[in-house]
Amino acid sequence: MNGFDLALQGQVCWLELATGERVALSVDRWQAAPGPSDEMMLAHCVGPTLDIGCGPGRLTRALADRGVLALGIDVSPVAVGLTLSRGGIALCRDVFGPIPGTGRWHTVLLADGNIGIGGDPVRLLRRIGELLAPHGSALVEIDPPGSGVRHRPVRLNGDGDWFPWAWLGADAVADTAREAGMRAKWLAEDGGRWFAELVPA
Repeated sequence: MNGFDLALQGQVCWLELATGERVALSVDRWQAAPGPSDEMMLAHCVGPTLDIGCGPGRLTRALADRGVLALGIDVSPVAVGLTLSRGGIALCRDVFGPIPGTGRWHTVLLADGNIGIGGDPVRLLRRIGELLAPHGSALVEIDPPGSGVRHRPVRLNGDGDWFPWAWLGADAVADTAREAGMRAKWLAEDGGRWFAELVPA
């Protein structure tokens, strides 16, 4: 079982950078019911919503409870199984592969640092632009201002294969979105977490 799967099941896990720096994963938050700061994203989910990197499904299920049609996708079968056991709908999919409803999603969620998927926020946001309906929007959790954009190879728990990851700071959102053919509608902080809504330019 890989490190992400262990984290999904509640074990302490971290990302290790080549410099030796460790970045803790928010395992407790993934497992818990949605907290007050999650409301910043959930309240803006309008219409059919795609939760990319849904993990154990806390947001996918919360949206379903609100009557919002939501689909979680994750590359981890463990994550998909946990989402299904919570009563959410989820598929084992890579965001860069075939996705049901491409071009018709009203909202796409990238919570919990998932803007880092693939190691290139511009490429990921361009893909999200393909998934969204013409007037849809992406709700993205980002890093605090001052962190810019970082691209680094990482591995889980100090072993296993290296893979590309990225971090996007609030100060770099406008330029990154513009390069991807999108624009930032708003940025906001809640409970120490930062969020942005991006729409097609």
